[in-house]
Amino acid sequence: MTMLDRMRRHKGWLKWSLALVVLTFVVFYIPDFLSTSTGAAPGQVLADVEGAPITVGTFQRRYAAQMNAYRQAYGGQMNEQLLRQLGIDRQILQQLVDEEAMVAEARRQGITVSDVEIRERILNMPAFQENGRFIGEQRYRQVLQFNTPPFTTTEFEDNLRRALMIEKLRTSVAGWIRVTDAEIADEYRRRNEKVKLDVVPVTADAFRSQVTVSDADLTAHFDKNKESYRIGEKRRIKYALVDVDKVRASIEVPDADVEAFYRQNQSQYTTPAQVRASHILLKTEGKDESAVRARAEEVLRQAKAPGADFEALAKQYSEDESNKDRGGDLDYFGRGRMVPEFEAAAFAMKSGEVSDLVKTSFGFHIIKVVDSQPEVVRQLADVRDEIVDQLRWQKAQQEAESIAKAVASAAKTPADLERLARERSLEFAETGLFLSDQPIDQLGVQPELASTVFGLKEGEISTPQRVARGWVLATVTGRQDPYVPALDEVRDRVRDDVVRDKANEMAKQRAASIAAELKTAKDFAATAKKFGLEVKPTDLIARGAAIPDIGISEDIDTAAFSLPIGGVSDAISTPSGTAIIRVAERQDVTEDQIAAGRDQLRDELAAQRQDRFFSAYLQKAKSGLKINIRQDVMDQVLGTPSVPGLPPLQ
Repeated sequence: MTMLDRMRRHKGWLKWSLALVVLTFVVFYIPDFLSTSTGAAPGQVLADVEGAPITVGTFQRRYAAQMNAYRQAYGGQMNEQLLRQLGIDRQILQQLVDEEAMVAEARRQGITVSDVEIRERILNMPAFQENGRFIGEQRYRQVLQFNTPPFTTTEFEDNLRRALMIEKLRTSVAGWIRVTDAEIADEYRRRNEKVKLDVVPVTADAFRSQVTVSDADLTAHFDKNKESYRIGEKRRIKYALVDVDKVRASIEVPDADVEAFYRQNQSQYTTPAQVRASHILLKTEGKDESAVRARAEEVLRQAKAPGADFEALAKQYSEDESNKDRGGDLDYFGRGRMVPEFEAAAFAMKSGEVSDLVKTSFGFHIIKVVDSQPEVVRQLADVRDEIVDQLRWQKAQQEAESIAKAVASAAKTPADLERLARERSLEFAETGLFLSDQPIDQLGVQPELASTVFGLKEGEISTPQRVARGWVLATVTGRQDPYVPALDEVRDRVRDDVVRDKANEMAKQRAASIAAELKTAKDFAATAKKFGLEVKPTDLIARGAAIPDIGISEDIDTAAFSLPIGGVSDAISTPSGTAIIRVAERQDVTEDQIAAGRDQLRDELAAQRQDRFFSAYLQKAKSGLKINIRQDVMDQVLGTPSVPGLPPLQ
């Protein structure tokens, strides 16, 4: 499954609508190109639905949250360039438009959310709970304020109200959709049935060396498939490059800036004090407190006895199910994580000490501090170099963008661009002809730049384009129309294709010639070996698993799950070759397993159907709404036009 496939899974309307609440509780990563330095102010309107505005600031916030979520999920694979290629910017604006449309439709239907419903949802949100209870008004506000950027309670609760309106709308429109037990059973079997196969792969690669190709073969194949060898439009550009590294080398960072940054971001260089503790909890809820205290004092006596095994006592007596199996270990925690009485006791103790009884709303605790680590603040002298490097990089990015915009403002003709590049000592070069999906000379693969220049007329100058090395302004200096090449120009490609086709055909014929004998063979492996082939067994696999030397094949899945144990297939063709399979073992699912997984699968399948139905309903509802998209502002926000070829926003 590709990254794009993974990102597109589970994208139901409810999930997207609740994202504005869920994504609140992440530390936002703000991409450079979404900074307000692009020229679009946070209050500018990107779109409006029935007069309700969607602002630049709202878009930036959602984009940053989504970027952070993708980075957490996919790590270093994720970057802004990939997001732009995938059209995530447009998807996010579409989500915002859809959310406003859903809110408008909910209001049209008279759907409301009361303050009581808001309160109940907040009290039950995991982000605002500790040990199963609401953390309290003060800490609730702190959680919102400590978010980056911070939320007021009004902002958060307004967002939550919108999310609940959308949830109610979805339920009223699609909540009636159900899935039958028979459908659930079929889907459960499809997902969970497994087979173990003996696979005889007959790969095309094994026959490539035996293939002979004549000039007549090449000509015949080329004449039949000319359009597949069509070469697309090519363009040549001249460009001025504002190289960020060169700008960075000229940046000086005053000591005052370093000191100010250190003061403003001191928390970044501070490791708060932490305690690692274990505890034994005896709960008082619904019990006679005096009796619980007496029992706790007896456990405390044992815990303070010389040579006492606190871990064993916690496993025996503690009623905190979340950690008793770990001997009551709570791991390291800082201030603000525990209830006040517990925190005060733990931070007042030394490593190895066992507390007296500590009474909290949960009951009586006996605390043992395992380790304590004081607050550590890295001094300015220790972090000066990294601050200087960070500020120099930030200033270089800003300066490079400023230079690019200044050149763009002054350059009206290609001659102006060349003159300004020379005056500012910018790199100025001309490329060779390139296709839209090819690397550009000296710049590498730059899909955004390529999509821009392929939309320019000769003599036009692009807006500043962000590339790996900095910023580029380009002008088209030549183009080559698409054309079908002569055979000689693509002879190597044609030869490779002919060899591939012939090798595939030879693999099919070879597999077909031995499949019948393998079906009746008493010793499957020995018979395959007689033909010079190797049997490759699999583990127990479900549908969609990769087959040795073959990969994923729906045709093999179909055969594998329709054959009985010991059954042998015909020769099955796949893009990478041909295979014959024997079912060595089956693992069917039982009715009990289906029953155990029925409720969860019912919810999933129903949600999928409800999503599809609600999506169709929303599209129809939107056709009656007044929706206005400001593409010019969108281009300002992103610095460049969106990737062409994507469907229009609705």
